[in-house]
Amino acid sequence: MTISSSLNAGVAGLAANATRLATISDNISNSSTFGYKRAETDFHSLVIANSKGRYSAGGVRATTQRMIDQRGSLVATDNPTDIAVRGRGMFPVTTEAAVNIANGEKPMLLQTTGSFRPDDKGYLRSSSGLVLMGWPANPDGTIPPYPRDSTVGLKPVRINANQFAGEPTTEMKLAVNLPATSTEAGSTAGDEPLSIEYFDNLGKSANLTVTFSPTVPATGSSNAWRMTITDSASGGAIVGEYDLTFDDSRGGGGTLLNVTDVSGGPYNAATGTFDVAVAGGPINVTIGTYGSPQGMTQLSDSFAPVNISKNGTQIGILTAIEIDQNGFCRASFDTGINRILYQIPLIDVPNINGLEALDQQSYRVTPASGSFFMWDAGDGPTGDVISFAREESTTDVAGELTALIQTQRAYSSNAKVIQTVDEMLQETTNIKR
Repeated sequence: MTISSSLNAGVAGLAANATRLATISDNISNSSTFGYKRAETDFHSLVIANSKGRYSAGGVRATTQRMIDQRGSLVATDNPTDIAVRGRGMFPVTTEAAVNIANGEKPMLLQTTGSFRPDDKGYLRSSSGLVLMGWPANPDGTIPPYPRDSTVGLKPVRINANQFAGEPTTEMKLAVNLPATSTEAGSTAGDEPLSIEYFDNLGKSANLTVTFSPTVPATGSSNAWRMTITDSASGGAIVGEYDLTFDDSRGGGGTLLNVTDVSGGPYNAATGTFDVAVAGGPINVTIGTYGSPQGMTQLSDSFAPVNISKNGTQIGILTAIEIDQNGFCRASFDTGINRILYQIPLIDVPNINGLEALDQQSYRVTPASGSFFMWDAGDGPTGDVISFAREESTTDVAGELTALIQTQRAYSSNAKVIQTVDEMLQETTNIKR
């Protein structure tokens, strides 16, 4: 009966607009929630096959969708581990309960923004109980080649506030000017010593003593020196000896002409380097190539260490943690070194709006979203990571209030339809009295 279908259509209209009202209420209540993605209700008409000359109302059906692909504005904060994604990517998190169980299984959830701080165990955790996840770095700060389509390798990011770190010295550069007058006949200048500090694998300080001994000829100038290197960590043992000869021609005067290995690692003429085996491992020493004015020289009558540079630092105490645009979680130490501890990947799926929405503005991969892939932040379609920032809610309060008025009017209209049908049915009942 068409009048009954009108009643059903009115009831369906009430239910559909009630659903829309629920999404509007949710959006408005979360207008100040960081990372909230607004929900949207769509109406779809239902058509029932009609016999000739008669029409049956099918009504309406409401469907809701979380607009996860929409991104809110970024606002600045004062916490270096407040992060937001500038782009379509999302970073991985897991639940605090899963971390505490420590059974090896960590469910991967996704977020676009979060405020993380170390908890009592050092895990970077948000106030809602979600723990940031990333790929742990090797001791040298490099990231192993973890699989990009699997959660294998992802670990909860954990920071040890009492962490110490040091870097051993592996490279050293010597640019020293030796006095040309010391290799002339009759010179009594003697040896020229030079002490250089370096750091071993445990961050302890040691010294290389480099002694330059001139070769004094009977007549003329030899332009030759013996360079002897001793290591304090090896009890003063000689770790390298090299005979240096300098060019005295007009075009290349004062530059290296020849290096002869006496002991220690061989001199590489192409790179101007050799290795010395100190107690903690080899150090690559650069003294310059043949004919180069940038390394060892023999000019004038003064001994001058022009440039002594090296890498490595002593043990330092952790002072700060920050996540950079490429998703690297870096630790800064009071000695000035900066070390990568984790890399936070950014995750993308073919259908972002197909993700399952969970509590705390987190999402889970579903068959509707498609399979995920992990990208390096700043590479690919996912965007980059912004620290000292949070993403605001995507709710437009003015737009939601406008939709609220429309929904109220539509709900009232459907209620009027039901009231009218009721009155018509009452008239039908009154036919027989």
